[in-house]
Amino acid sequence: MIITKTPFRMSFFGGGTDMKEFFEKYGGAVLSTTFDKYCYVTVRHLPRFFNYKTHLTYSKMEYITDEDKIEHPAIRNAMKMLDMHEIRLTYESDLPARSGLGTSSSFAVGMLNAFHALKGKYADKGKLADEAIYLERTLCNEAGGWQDQIAASFGGLNRITFTADGYEVRPVIISPDRKRRLNENLVMFFTGFTRFSSEVQEANAKDRGDKTAQLKEMLALVDEAENVLTDKHVDLDDFGRLLDYTWKLKRQTGSAISTDGIDALYAKGIAAGALGGKLLGAGGGGFLIFYVQPERRASVMETMKDLLYVPFEFENGGTRVIYYSPESYTPAEEKK
Repeated sequence: MIITKTPFRMSFFGGGTDMKEFFEKYGGAVLSTTFDKYCYVTVRHLPRFFNYKTHLTYSKMEYITDEDKIEHPAIRNAMKMLDMHEIRLTYESDLPARSGLGTSSSFAVGMLNAFHALKGKYADKGKLADEAIYLERTLCNEAGGWQDQIAASFGGLNRITFTADGYEVRPVIISPDRKRRLNENLVMFFTGFTRFSSEVQEANAKDRGDKTAQLKEMLALVDEAENVLTDKHVDLDDFGRLLDYTWKLKRQTGSAISTDGIDALYAKGIAAGALGGKLLGAGGGGFLIFYVQPERRASVMETMKDLLYVPFEFENGGTRVIYYSPESYTPAEEKK
């Protein structure tokens, strides 16, 4: 039996520039972190006592005799890609799916990590990120960028840079005290609305108009935000002000990014004293994050009291195997 633990991510700057069609022309970069909310994937080979060959448990349950008929596209394609058969897979999560935190990509990374471990093989973080990108973007043909799979694999507070040649993950070098202050000044709330990231991306792609100018400006903000974090002489509160600016730019890149309800919630947070914030993920719902100075925190918390507050701390581990119990397995066609 194998159990993997994979973190979720929050993306601060550069979202949208991690889309292949953009960064191959103009380059791309994101500034993001993983935090201490996780998904857990448990995988083992299914004993041959049942009238089905594979058992899957996620938001629904599947009892499978023909693996080509697995309904979950990521599981079906991952099993084919890594030649997995006769398994029991269970997915559990600290936070809801379709909430803007890269949950589907964290699941993909954690599942691939578990599959490799079940085969007795080690897969490094780069390999897991690459395979998860290929799984979701090519095999499953889901719209979206590359940042979620990379963040879930590597973990930590990073600048991820994209070029036509691929990507580079570079940790953001920040003092422990400054990182702690950043963490403490960020507050997160669940809006109650959820949407598939791929659906939001597809809806935004149908919007007429060229968003290249906005995306280029959002890309430039990655450098500014990184400098705020790494230069101890720069006011850390500028990070919050830049969040407000990048959110306003992002809202211009697609009609599905926000809703009237989300705009109203954001306006309430700013009026209560937040310096800035944004909706996490592709848009349309999920989690709102605000940057709030300590003296304004009580006011913002009171204003947003009808939403679920989700405390969090940054994490650095990325995906990992937390339980490893090898088992012998002989494929059915080879069994004598």
